[in-house]
Amino acid sequence: MEGIGLWAPRLPGWAAARTILRGESPAPDAAQARPAPQVLGPTERRRAPDSVAVALEVAASACAAAERDPRALPSVFASSYGDLAIMDYLCEVLARAPLDTSPTRFHNSVHNAAAGYWAIATGCIEPYTAITAGEHTFGTGLLTAVVHATADRTPVLYVAYDIEARGPLATVAASRGVLGVALVLTPESTARSIAHLEWRLTTSDAPPTVARPENAVLVAGNALSEGLALLEALADRVERVIVQSAGPRTRLELRVAPAP
Repeated sequence: MEGIGLWAPRLPGWAAARTILRGESPAPDAAQARPAPQVLGPTERRRAPDSVAVALEVAASACAAAERDPRALPSVFASSYGDLAIMDYLCEVLARAPLDTSPTRFHNSVHNAAAGYWAIATGCIEPYTAITAGEHTFGTGLLTAVVHATADRTPVLYVAYDIEARGPLATVAASRGVLGVALVLTPESTARSIAHLEWRLTTSDAPPTVARPENAVLVAGNALSEGLALLEALADRVERVIVQSAGPRTRLELRVAPAP
């Protein structure tokens, strides 16, 4: 692993989050509702929905930390539910006045919207995957990314994000707050490596690893909060085994060790 991007209202960027997750500094109050990704122009930045804003913010941060050209990286974008705020808007308008539907919001409703924005903003023509697996999304997306990097012997950008559920959809697709995570994964160690990952897939009912309670509360309720345990291990810079859910009775086991 060469680069990390993280954004949540109480974890605004990986540089700040490292000390917060280690308990060395307090988490700020959630004053900022969403990031402002500089990879987008001012007009696009204002128009982009929360899902796109957080996905592009962490993707750009991870690439910058890894000193990798975003145009050269294939990518995996994972979201449990996509943009639930836009889906709530579309359902409400279609039920009330279908002809009032906003074309801009409609094109932002597709599950690969964030990946499409990223490709356009960076000029990347490498392949990307947009994936969802419900409650197993973070682990399934990460598995997809590590298999891609391992099988194709190429660096891969992994981006996972979920936002607040709105309206009636919140009763069946529960998610709170905004959370985005991005990792630049490589098939072998490099001079820029910050951590080493060994992975294997197992069949088990064992519960996924959870972050410490004082950290878990910072992203509590978000559909991708399970991923915080991995970030906590990376912040602690100690060798640790992290288990992530990658499907019913399927677990992605990761041995995480800091690079020398």
